[in-house]
Amino acid sequence: MNLIIVSGLSGSGKSIALHALEDLGYFCIDNLPFGMLPQLAAQLQRSSSTGIESAAVSIDSRSREFLETLKTGIDELRAAAVTPRIVFLEADTERLLQRYSETRRRHPLTDEDTPLLEGILRERELLTPLADAAERTIDTSIMTPYELRVAIRGFAQGTLQSRPTLLFQSFGFKRGAPSDADTVFDLRCLPNPYWETELRDFCGLDRPVIDFLERTELVHQMAAELKSFISFWIKHFDVVDRSYLTVALGCTGGQHRSVYMVERLAREFREIGDPVQIRHRDLPPAQGG
Repeated sequence: MNLIIVSGLSGSGKSIALHALEDLGYFCIDNLPFGMLPQLAAQLQRSSSTGIESAAVSIDSRSREFLETLKTGIDELRAAAVTPRIVFLEADTERLLQRYSETRRRHPLTDEDTPLLEGILRERELLTPLADAAERTIDTSIMTPYELRVAIRGFAQGTLQSRPTLLFQSFGFKRGAPSDADTVFDLRCLPNPYWETELRDFCGLDRPVIDFLERTELVHQMAAELKSFISFWIKHFDVVDRSYLTVALGCTGGQHRSVYMVERLAREFREIGDPVQIRHRDLPPAQGG
């Protein structure tokens, strides 16, 4: 039986991960006591009437026996012909504090005498053995729910690449650079279609703007050098098991040059087999999708 154990820090997105697996057809159980896992696996395997081939369980720091008998429990599952795959979700402490400040939920390790920060730090310590045993660790600190669901689907389907997903994002400097970008490139040195009256109302997705930019050799040189730079340096992010690498490309308004370059680089990296996503931060929804 295909069994995935979803665990991680409280507030890191375990519920979103479990819902993503449910959408894939997994039989999902939230916060199952670890001691019941071998019995669950055996029952699902014995009962042909269930028709369940894949299951996922979410386990958090409240399952103390899971942490105390981790190796024994995994061995019991393997003896029952079930090899669980563990995915561990984490996030930085500052982001967890922010998330709890925006919700009325209480952290499972806090009480009248234990403040939130202490509970988060205690949970991180308790879950260290599980994090070490995980097949995949996903840092959700700057992930959107959509991006987390994509990562979980990739994990479940065995399609997570050794290289992180490249997220190309266009933006306009007049609204500020994105704070979640791993690297930022300034395209304001390229010819600006905005100053061509007939192009002002178009964007970098439109053929007139594309044709205008591609008439300039400087644009092709910029694209080639960006591709070379990113191709070389992306492998150095693999060593820290990054799920996403956000490359932000900015121009003045985030409508023309940056949008064009994001689309071009995304296309070229997809052609060589890299996992790629696109986000146009400052395009109107009807244009940027």
